[in-house]
Amino acid sequence: MNVEEKVIMGRQASAKGFANESRLLAALLDRGFNASNVDLPHSTYDIVVELIEGPLIRIQAKTIGKANSIKFTGGTRGGVDREYKSGVKSYTQDTTTSDIVVGVRSKKMNGDEGVDFYFVSTLLIELFEQKSISANKVEKWKNQWEILVECQNLEFVKKTFRDLYKKS
Repeated sequence: MNVEEKVIMGRQASAKGFANESRLLAALLDRGFNASNVDLPHSTYDIVVELIEGPLIRIQAKTIGKANSIKFTGGTRGGVDREYKSGVKSYTQDTTTSDIVVGVRSKKMNGDEGVDFYFVSTLLIELFEQKSISANKVEKWKNQWEILVECQNLEFVKKTFRDLYKKS
């Protein structure tokens, strides 16, 4: 693959990531959540949701790609504007960086229909100590919006994901 092809692929990946953040924001707003994009370029989360009762929820959106995994890492930059700097470290999402990671998968190439959302609380990420998870492992919880609302409730997270938690 030559440099020009890498640039094109990087632009497409970057655009798809922004599109999936927008799809998630639209889905939140359609469901009545008070949600907004975070316009801070170095933020560890993409969207913030204000619940009627309870704290703010910080959401990190991740595109589920060909590898069919939801990545929990940040601090590195893909796409056309990738820049390598010494001393810059990647990190794994946890409760200090966000409250939930939402994997977004478009079933069609252009994303016009068939979008699914996979909710993984950072409480669960801390329990697993993994940098990613296969979307297949959390398939039964896709589009379960209650997980978003309860993502900061450790007992709810342990109870909901107990089958998955026992396997680790």
